[in-house]
Amino acid sequence: MWKKFKRLFIIKTKFEAFLIIYALATGAVARGQDYLVQYPGFGGKLLFLACTGAVFMAGAKMLDAIEYRNAYGPDY
Repeated sequence: MWKKFKRLFIIKTKFEAFLIIYALATGAVARGQDYLVQYPGFGGKLLFLACTGAVFMAGAKMLDAIEYRNAYGPDY
């Protein structure tokens, strides 16, 4: 039973990864817009870029992990 439950949280395909990246990006942009309102000027823009940059790094890591999993097997 726990194996079936655990499979729900494993990203198996690039399509699933892109859906998660989209959700992360949507949240990051919303948070970045709040930062632009709270911290007008250069500081808000830097925080906005930090939010969106984190999504780029997380997305790249997810896509690489899927490629490694396909190349080396599910135990990698």
